[in-house]
Amino acid sequence: MAGKKKLLYVQTSGVDTPKRLYAPFVLGMTAKAMDIDATIYFLGMGITVVKQGMAETVKEGGFPTLKEIMDQAIGAGVQLLVCEQSAQLLSIKRGDFIPEAKVVGTATLNDLVLDADGTMWF
Repeated sequence: MAGKKKLLYVQTSGVDTPKRLYAPFVLGMTAKAMDIDATIYFLGMGITVVKQGMAETVKEGGFPTLKEIMDQAIGAGVQLLVCEQSAQLLSIKRGDFIPEAKVVGTATLNDLVLDADGTMWF
């Protein structure tokens, strides 16, 4: 029997580009509603999205704040992973991220890409 489908969203855009931040969360929630596993991997400047207090500062158009969308995605079961090396590069400590975001090593991204049925980059 085939395993459950998996989608990987890689967020490289940070809070300085707010229009690029909503899609991975909305798509992740949609995937979960379709019974597809969804993971968002935050890389480079993308890690600023899950730094405590940052998502509350992002609001675009008629959308709720990014924090509200993020909370909905977390509630739906979307997994959030943060690149440890990106955190080191940007001098952000492990404890500075929201509790739901798990800090992982670089090899994790390679494994996720190889295991995913599809990947999208933002």
